[in-house]
Amino acid sequence: MNLDDLPDGVLVIDAGCRITEVNRAAAKITGFPAQSLVGQPLSTLLEEPGTSARVLDGRWPASASFRGVRGVPAQELVLHRADGSEVPVTLTAAFHRGSSGRVVAATVVVRTDRRRTRRVASGIEVVSTVSHELRSPLTSVKGYTSLLLNRWDRLKDDQKRMMLEQVHRDADRVTRLIGELLDISRIESGRLVLRRQRVYLPALVDSVIAEVSVEFPGLAARKSFPEPFPHVAADADKVTQVLTNLVENACKYGSTEGLELSGEVEDDSVVLSVADRGEGIPEDSLQKVFTKFYRGAVGRPSGSGLGLYIARGLVEAHGGTLTATSVPGRGAEFRFTLPLDNGGE
Repeated sequence: MNLDDLPDGVLVIDAGCRITEVNRAAAKITGFPAQSLVGQPLSTLLEEPGTSARVLDGRWPASASFRGVRGVPAQELVLHRADGSEVPVTLTAAFHRGSSGRVVAATVVVRTDRRRTRRVASGIEVVSTVSHELRSPLTSVKGYTSLLLNRWDRLKDDQKRMMLEQVHRDADRVTRLIGELLDISRIESGRLVLRRQRVYLPALVDSVIAEVSVEFPGLAARKSFPEPFPHVAADADKVTQVLTNLVENACKYGSTEGLELSGEVEDDSVVLSVADRGEGIPEDSLQKVFTKFYRGAVGRPSGSGLGLYIARGLVEAHGGTLTATSVPGRGAEFRFTLPLDNGGE
């Protein structure tokens, strides 16, 4: 296929992040003649919003050193046009690796920010949802603290303890919601920072099951990993967040019994699966589960509906993918990939 046939702006860059090919759409978006862009650093066109930090300024992101990372996830940036104007764009990139596994080139796709109107509507939706989610725990906190302050001497110790435990749970709920909103902001702005290290997934799965079992005492989960199982190059906290979300969702919308967490190795990555034996997900809802604020109609829906949206963003930031499959009446399965730890080669 000819690059000029594509509707989005496409630029091919070499190992030094210099432009080698430009399609017609990219020339139109930038305002520069295609030939004048060839040989120029990509960083002359793009910078992070609100900063002077240039993007791909002759260096690949640190994540590019991991063979399992296939590209740069969507980032919202500012494009400097030929006429001196600045326009918001969304950038994604796919790496091309040589025989040694090192990145030797990349195909960069630049889209003009056609989603501005949708983001404004989404912002209103965020405010509405957050207001609703905050109202319940804050009302509870206000009520119980008022009782404790006004009737402390008349309350029994077990009543005080019950009220304080509820206040503690509500505070955790508010903290989690705020954390989710911060995660969304970082993911959508491309500012999410990953602290990669060698992570052994079977041990991490054990800790997640133990933690979720506190909230769901009836959780019966089985772990299945081949031995020996390799380490992955990942941010342990973020992977824990993804796994916790998937296991909690399986308990809420599926079943706490018969849950299975398994791992397998594929080429330069590993695949982790969380499968339940619940009612499953209707086919027309399989992709909706990854959208903001979506909550299924079956099971015990709760929370903000942001968990799976964030989980997919965290996995994609690692260079992986998160997908869902389901057979109605037989359960659902969520699978995500992470790059192997190959010592940075």
